[in-house]
This record gives sequence, C-alpha cells and structure tokens, in this order.
Amino acid sequence: MKRIETTVILGVFSMLFLATAISCSDKLDTREGQLNTGDLDYTNTSDMIQPVIGAYYEFSTRGWEEPLLLGVRGDDVNAGGEGDQQPFSATDQFTYDKDYWMYNSLWNVHYNDIVNMNTAILQVESFKEFAEGNDIAKADQYISEISVLRAWFHLNLARTWENVFIITSNQPGSEVEAGPASKAEVMQWIVDQMNEAIPNLPDMRPNQRTDIPGGVTKYTALAIQALAYQELEDYQGVATSTGEIINNGGFSLYNDFYQLFKKPGELSDESLLEMQYSDFGQESGGEVYHLYAPFGPSNWTPARENASSGWGFYEPSMKWIEFMIDRGEERRLETSVLFTDRGIAVLEANGVSVPGFIDNTTESGDVINDYARALFASGKHYLPSVQLTDGRNDYGAGKNSLVIRYAEILLMYAEAVTQGASASAISADEAVNLVRERAGISSISGVTTQDVIDEKFAELAMEWGKRYYDLIRLDQYDELSYDGRNFSAANEYLPYPQAQVDALPLNATAVDRNTVMNEILNQLN
Repeated sequence: MKRIETTVILGVFSMLFLATAISCSDKLDTREGQLNTGDLDYTNTSDMIQPVIGAYYEFSTRGWEEPLLLGVRGDDVNAGGEGDQQPFSATDQFTYDKDYWMYNSLWNVHYNDIVNMNTAILQVESFKEFAEGNDIAKADQYISEISVLRAWFHLNLARTWENVFIITSNQPGSEVEAGPASKAEVMQWIVDQMNEAIPNLPDMRPNQRTDIPGGVTKYTALAIQALAYQELEDYQGVATSTGEIINNGGFSLYNDFYQLFKKPGELSDESLLEMQYSDFGQESGGEVYHLYAPFGPSNWTPARENASSGWGFYEPSMKWIEFMIDRGEERRLETSVLFTDRGIAVLEANGVSVPGFIDNTTESGDVINDYARALFASGKHYLPSVQLTDGRNDYGAGKNSLVIRYAEILLMYAEAVTQGASASAISADEAVNLVRERAGISSISGVTTQDVIDEKFAELAMEWGKRYYDLIRLDQYDELSYDGRNFSAANEYLPYPQAQVDALPLNATAVDRNTVMNEILNQLN
C-alpha cells in the first residue's frame, strides 16, 4: 500500500531538476504528498515550481499493489501461485472479491492523488496572480503538466471500473453530487483536457527538458490523448495524435531492448512518460524507490552478493512464452522473462521445443533458482544486481518505471490505420517494422489489425495491463479464456470496492454523497 508520510524528501526531483534552485537537502512539507499551502509565499514566483515537483512525486509514488492489479488480468501475465494474497490470484482467474483490500487501495490512492494534483493546480494559480511576463506562461505550462498527470489517473480508473467520478477540485462535493461519468465521458474529457494542455507544453521530448528532465511535454499529452481516443474506438483520433508524435522526428526506439528496462535505458529517446526513482548513487541516506519485490523471483543467486530477492507475485504466462517461442523471438523473450529450471522443464513437458538461448541465468549473471510460487518472473521489472548502487540491496532499487514509450505509439498508430484511419505519418507497415527491426525479427508487409495486435502482445507484455485493455476493447474474449479461465463481458470491469459502496451508496441522495465524500477526503488528508 502506498506509504503515508508527513514529510517527504523530494531528493530525486531536486537532484534531477538542475535548473531549479531546490537542493537535495530541501524538504517540502507534505501530507500524502500534498504540499502544505501555508508554507508557500505566493508572491515569490521563483517557488512556483514546488507544487509541480509535489505533483510529480504523487505520480511516481505508487503503491506496490497498483501496477500488479492493473496488469494481472491479461493473458500475458499470471498472479503466481497459491498462498499469500489469494484474492489477487482469484482476480487473475476473473473471480472478483469486492472486499479485497487491493481494489479499495487502487481506488483510494488514485483519487487521493487526483485531489492532491488539483491542490497543486490551485497553488500554481495562486502564484500566477502575482506573476509577470514569462512567469505567466510558465504558470500555464505547470498547470497543463499537472493536468496531464491527472488525466493518467482518470484513464486508469475508467479502464478498471468503467463509470467513475471526474474530479477537478480539491473539494469535489459538487462533482460527486453529479454522480459518476460513463467511461466514454471520461475518455472524451481526457481528449478535451489534452487539447487544452498541448499549446502550453514544451515542444520537445521529455528527456530534452532541462528544467524538469523527463517531465511532461506536448508529446506526453498527445500520447495520453491517443490512449483515450483508442478507448473510444475513434481511430482517426488515434492516428492524428500518434501521427503528430511520429512526425516530430525526435523520438526513436532505444537500440537495446534488454537495457531499455534497466538503468542504461532511463529517460531514453523512446520515453514519453516515465516514473523516476533514485538513491543518488549513495550507499545510504535518502532515496525515492518503488517497491519492485512483488515482481521478482523469491529465490535467486545474485551476481552481486547480498542483493535481495523478490516475492514472486507477477509471472509471465505460459501462453505468452509459447507464443513468443513460436514466433522465433529471442531478444524480447529473454528480456521479458526470468526463467527457472523448473519452468523450462514444464515447457519441455508440454511439448515445447525450448531454444538453446533460454536458461536460468540472465545476461547480467544473476541465477534464477526454482521457487514454489511461480515458474517464471518478470524481466521487465528486473534490475540486474550488478546495476544496484553499492550498499543498496532492495530488489530493483532505484530502477525507473516506463509508463508510455514510443514503441506503443508506433503500434497504436499502425492499428488505427488498419482500422480505417487515414495515415498522417508513415505507413502501418513501416510503423510495425520499426518495432520488429529493433526486436531482431524479419519485416512483414500488408499489415492487418491482427498483425498489429500480435505485435503489441509481443512488445508490450507485462506493461500496465496494456494487453488486457486491447483484448476487451476488441471483444477478443477467447484470448482471455486460457488455462482453465472463462472470461465473459461480465468480467471486463472490477466491482466497486465494497468500502466505497458502503461509504457512497448508489441510492444515496446528492446531499448524502456530498457529505460522505467530504468525510472521505478529510480522512485521506
């Protein structure tokens, strides 16, 4: 669950945002990451960046359960074996428990962060009242940056629960009173929000920003807009937004798929949105980490002594591995999966001809030993022990998390064109083959929609539930009915957490809902 702190050292941002006057030792008083408004002097516009830094902190400090829950229902990943967190394994089987703490946590943490984003926007607006000259435009940029991050949270909520609240205030009584918006309304709101934000944002790659390296740009907003268009099945909208990113000409695929998900690939030319973490290369002291242990194997022999193992809660599916072997994949397969000897033996027992390059030792020298909970672990969430900072032993310590990358943009564009959209940049064949070329597999021609969906399966597996969203959007339920699972339209969305239903019943009056939401917000803050 997301950690609650009264005071947070925003070292990762103060170290990376070199153009600001904030140093590593500076602290921002926070409650759940929300800046304390009483600490800000709004007449001092040089401090206007501080609420933005707080917003990025909110964005990056995800609870360990959030990416697991968002991704586990796809046919690319399984929950691991039985035992601890049994309702999580049941969710993977499309048996939902509305009382499960993970459901309530995802809802609460996302909405809490949205409310804190709204507070940050209000703080920037307060600075803007005293701004002059270039600082006015800077304020508009900062508000737009935060709006893009806020849109990402709404995107996740609507794709998980379908009908959800759109919250744009830090006192959202009237918004709650209006009731939840439909998924389509949320997606259209995101499209419109991005249209408002784009003119105010830097026209460059995120890694070209010097004020906030890796921060939101115009192209991040276009990417999130394209994702919303995709959910609306507005494929011309997808092609237009992704085509603008492609036509920029500055984005490219990182040359090494394996290192893309490790420290050498951080803030590459492929990145459009990335959660940043660091221990600043120091053996001890302050750090900003994500807890990657749930993704890792629970038994390994690390190349660097004393590196901690993981929990085994996120397992690449046998179906996906066999799909990749059948395609003749190598680089993407060995990157995405940490194999155990037991897992290899099960593949062979299933009649799979296991390629010689597959074994239980990674390219970086870590040995993945057999463990009870799973046969495989996620390689995309793995940081080689030799890339850990000396003295740091947490699994994946300091590793960034890619959220949206250029490969996805190319494939979204290609799918949109095969779905009938007018090409606004390169051809669908060219877009798909750029991705295949980086993977080291042969080009294809006459690309169909199914070709693109298969390519997305190969390229984007185990990343934030992207595969699951594709399958339910395209009604490819048969793909989700695998290994004994039976998926139907009734399984598309999680049930509302029972704690939220009890607090905010559907039959409550508007006044009741308003009162209850304010009580919830008071508890969160």
